[in-house]
Amino acid sequence: MRFNHANIVFMLKAELMGDKRLSKVFVIGATGGVGHRLCPELIHNGHKVKAMYRSDEQKETLKAIGCETVKADLMEMTAEQLTDMTKGCDIIVFSAGAAGSGLPRTSEIDGQGPVKMVEAAERNGIRRIYLVSAFPEAGRGNDPKPGFEHYMKVKKQADTYVTASDLDWVILRPGTLLHEDADGKIALGWSLNYGSVKRGNVANTLAKLIDSPQIKKQILELTDGKSTIADAVSPFLKDS
Repeated sequence: MRFNHANIVFMLKAELMGDKRLSKVFVIGATGGVGHRLCPELIHNGHKVKAMYRSDEQKETLKAIGCETVKADLMEMTAEQLTDMTKGCDIIVFSAGAAGSGLPRTSEIDGQGPVKMVEAAERNGIRRIYLVSAFPEAGRGNDPKPGFEHYMKVKKQADTYVTASDLDWVILRPGTLLHEDADGKIALGWSLNYGSVKRGNVANTLAKLIDSPQIKKQILELTDGKSTIADAVSPFLKDS
């Protein structure tokens, strides 16, 4: 068996922590703005990561940071195929999106993607799933782009499908996403005033939630703010 840095970190942390929290995480959207920041954070925290990709260039980047990889296209992938890919995993994260590339892609990726995640999790007995969704007030007061209402509609439908499941789900609804790394200062709550949030802060908050398995069946809104991620997450540990 070949050992890379990620494998060694995982084994050492698992030994120190009794393997109570460390998991194998399947990341859908691993090469996106949030996902490519989330994967190394999870590995740094001692988890194993299995990352989904579409191009060979993406594969090499993911493997270089210690991810196990699997090639798939959300537009073509079935729930059965996702079930096969996620066997042996403990957690599934969905952070993919169509990014305004057309109504059919929005329907399939943002709408049906989370549905496939739920079905795969249920078939494999995976209890924990995490969905990066959208702030309900997104775009309000601005001139919406074509297809925006459709995007918000399928996002809400996907959220509803996830919450109707019997899984231990968490839905994270970030504000307007900024192409910036984390500064570790956020606001997190059940209901927030709309704002923007760095993609790096989304990734690090998601990593903290994954490291807090007692937080489940929660829909949380996220913007940049003044609290550290640990302080912002802490009240939800008490409410769990």
